Amino acid sequence: MGFERIGVDQVWKGRIAEVRVERWRMEDGEEVEREVVGHPGAVGVLAHDGEFIYMVAQPREPVGDPRLLELPAGKLDDDSEDVLATAKRELAEEIGKGARTWQHLTTFWSSPGFSDEEIHVYLATDLYDEHAEADENERIEIVKVPISQLDELIRDSRDAKSLAGLLWFKAFGGGAA
Repeated sequence: MGFERIGVDQVWKGRIAEVRVERWRMEDGEEVEREVVGHPGAVGVLAHDGEFIYMVAQPREPVGDPRLLELPAGKLDDDSEDVLATAKRELAEEIGKGARTWQHLTTFWSSPGFSDEEIHVYLATDLYDEHAEADENERIEIVKVPISQLDELIRDSRDAKSLAGLLWFKAFGGGAA
């Protein structure tokens, strides 16, 4: 079944997202309207040193969690920003590490029923110390989790990008648990 966009009205635009009302014509001629949260996209990085997976704990006010455990991650500055460059920047900013080896694990839509946010997840290995200035508003705690606890980390994950990255790592990235 096909469709074509026939109209877009921007309702609101903020620093990290926008809200649009989009009108679509379906293949059968019916016209529908959808509210869409627009987002430039994001990256998540599963970084490990062979012994530990590097996670971050930070407050996530929208869901009421004062210490959500997540993969190091961040948003693209805009939809034309190089995804791997963003991943490298975020890894340095959030955990103070760089990586000599990078592997793309997966790309997925975070919630395609109402948002166009696309998340790219990378595996980063052969880590080294790398300094970068973190966002002054971020309250990040670095958490090193033994790879041997991968199953527990997956079971306890409440964050979609982290869960996707951890599951891909377990299935295809060599994560033995």
